[in-house]
Amino acid sequence: MAVESFSKAKRVLPNIYHQLDQELGFSSTIYCGCDINYKKSGRYYKWSVDLDSCGYKPRKNAKRASRIEAEHVMPAWEFGHQMKCWQQGGRKKCGNVKQFDEMEGDLHNLFPSVGEVNGDRSNFQFTDWNGKPTQYGKCEMVVDFKGKQAQPPKASRGMIARAYLYMSDRYNVRLANAQRRLYEAWNRMYPADKIECRRNELIKKEQGNDNPFVTASCRLSNN
Repeated sequence: MAVESFSKAKRVLPNIYHQLDQELGFSSTIYCGCDINYKKSGRYYKWSVDLDSCGYKPRKNAKRASRIEAEHVMPAWEFGHQMKCWQQGGRKKCGNVKQFDEMEGDLHNLFPSVGEVNGDRSNFQFTDWNGKPTQYGKCEMVVDFKGKQAQPPKASRGMIARAYLYMSDRYNVRLANAQRRLYEAWNRMYPADKIECRRNELIKKEQGNDNPFVTASCRLSNN
């Protein structure tokens, strides 16, 4: 029952967030916490971002900042480059490989992001070096282009960690030991809130499987 492709996942994801918004009265982008607006379009909802709601100021690309993009928390490069198809011809070559399509379209790894931040983050690893957030107005994301690393706000670290651990375990994607230790620590330090717990349930309904790291965190939060 997997979502067969990234293009299908991009249509489905706004519907899931619209339902979260209806049920819990709130939905926002992953790194900057900007409010999301919705407009019905046939069977699906289209979403748009309210940059004023989070004090976002474009760093360089105002046009891309004005839209929401579906962000792969574990980048396609990271789960793809270990595959044979990628080694033979990059992302394009993997486009007709069933397992890659499933990984690319896995809703547990996809989150709404301000387009500019999605582009700037690229495939950089997440880490924490106590960088000062100054690039995007009040948004607390920090991207170090020279060091090819990104420091996410504390509010999104738990979600990032659980998405990474899920992708690694489900698809046998190798993580460096230091990376795994960081995500295990973030998973403990930043437990799932009710929005993340409900998101996990809605994705399970759509995709047929939960993220066990979110499920476990939700159980602990409810005890």
